[in-house]
Amino acid sequence: MTRHGKNCTAGAVYTYHEKKKDTAASGYGTQSIRLGKDAIKDFDCCCLSLQPCQDPVVTPDGYLYEKRRPFLNTFFTRRQKLPKKLKAYEKQKQAQKSSSQLESKSEERERVERFKTRENSIVSKPINPFTSGQSKGGEKSRTDSSSAESSTISAATSSQSLPSFWVPSLTPEAKPTMLKKPSKAVLCPMSGRPIKMNELITVRFTPLDSSLDRVALLTRQDRYVCAVTRDVLGNSVPCAVLRPSGTVVTQECVEKLIKKDMIDPVTGDKLSDKDIVPLQRGGTGFAASGVDLRAKEARPVMQV
Repeated sequence: MTRHGKNCTAGAVYTYHEKKKDTAASGYGTQSIRLGKDAIKDFDCCCLSLQPCQDPVVTPDGYLYEKRRPFLNTFFTRRQKLPKKLKAYEKQKQAQKSSSQLESKSEERERVERFKTRENSIVSKPINPFTSGQSKGGEKSRTDSSSAESSTISAATSSQSLPSFWVPSLTPEAKPTMLKKPSKAVLCPMSGRPIKMNELITVRFTPLDSSLDRVALLTRQDRYVCAVTRDVLGNSVPCAVLRPSGTVVTQECVEKLIKKDMIDPVTGDKLSDKDIVPLQRGGTGFAASGVDLRAKEARPVMQV
């Protein structure tokens, strides 16, 4: 193809590549990109700090956290903020109660005023036949004045109900955001479910080479192996944590060996289905890894 054909901009078809390029340059429209292997955390990294765990714990849903710093900090900060949130919620509740009482009193006052105006408009004096024309004229003038007063009242109410956006004193004000009653339960940052400290399971990884120290172990790509089969663990290998001992084994070992007797191979304790916790792992960069690897950025949309 010639150079003129590559730089041709008079095509009748707006290609996907051109549309994506124009969308990125304009600053409008939602952009999406596929994540690679380098943007995904390893299976032995904390879900909050994204760093390899030194003292790992796992939740019943299979999410791994560092017990020392990030995870405990979330527990402590949420427990410390709970009394302050409860106090703000109770203050808002009292304000709503007082405002509702004021509204009910104002409605009752308006109802009494309307009743008084109706009672005052009732004619209780006998009608004089000799002054009936004058009374009719007086009644007509009274009705005219009452209609004028009602028109002024309606105009005043309409002016009050319709605020002005140009006069600073009449501009509408946004209502304060309503607070919800804070929950006393601490939620897991990943799953969003309530969790307690006694539900966390201490995880014990089996290192690939026990002679290596901590620093040398972290610099290696293959760090841990299965405690039973000695298979290398990674994001491409489904793993599970045994609750009694905290050891990490492959899912293949669970299906073929452990589920036959339901006995922990390390401690010899009897296992149940709840004692086998599947470990949540990251993706491998391939589409069949079972992890959503697409990131989206929501930006303003141009509408006609």
